[in-house]
Amino acid sequence: MDDLLFRFPSLSIAAFLFVVILVANESGYRVGRHRRVDSDEGVRSQTNAIQAAMLGLLALLLGFTFTMALQRYDGRSEAVIDEANAIGTALLRTQLLPEGVQEEARGLMADYLRLRLEAAEVDLTRSDLRRQAKAAAGRLQERLWSVALAATEADPRPVTTGLYIQSLNELIDAYGRRDAALKKHVPEVVLLLLFAVFIIAASVLGYSGGLDGTRPFVATWAMSLLIVLVIFIIVDLDRPRRGWIRVNQDSMMDLTDLAGAARTASASPVRTPH
Repeated sequence: MDDLLFRFPSLSIAAFLFVVILVANESGYRVGRHRRVDSDEGVRSQTNAIQAAMLGLLALLLGFTFTMALQRYDGRSEAVIDEANAIGTALLRTQLLPEGVQEEARGLMADYLRLRLEAAEVDLTRSDLRRQAKAAAGRLQERLWSVALAATEADPRPVTTGLYIQSLNELIDAYGRRDAALKKHVPEVVLLLLFAVFIIAASVLGYSGGLDGTRPFVATWAMSLLIVLVIFIIVDLDRPRRGWIRVNQDSMMDLTDLAGAARTASASPVRTPH
């Protein structure tokens, strides 16, 4: 989370990049117009070839970066589904526990589900809230494990208590995988390279127009806007919990009715700070 770009909203990055692109294009045009008298047809032809090559490189980088961002988004979505399945299985298997610990386990499991839903709304740039949410989840996992140990002492049969312990292990593993997926981002150097190629390509495009004495405003603006929109989508996909594109939490929300039915008055609530 120490990346420079991650601190800024995706919309702000896209707007800033669009302005820089227009400035680069205008600067390139003025330089090209100034050099027009000293250039011949060979220079113009070579400049157009370089321009085409740079636009091709930009298209390649856009496709490569978009694929990386989309893969990471899909990974985060799958991690949410995996954790929801693990929590749902563990919640159902509390019915296998001895009567003495069954109610406590159900209440703690309901609290854990609510905690994970609240944690999904915490902005990843709020490191203080993330630490507190992580500590709260760790405390609940310890309490759930303590209940599992107590259940093992009361009923050591692997077909009953053993199945619950297995599902609890999967729950904790799913938490770790989801937390790790949140930390996977498109490397910042790749984004910076993409921005640099785009800016240089825009300036070369303006320079080429200056050499030819033409200035296609509509085409230049349309191309710049479309590429900036694609970059906006790439950056926003790479910003879990803070961008416009969010990972769907329906699989976790679907468990709330099950957890609400299982929750008992003996459960003690644990909340993350707002």
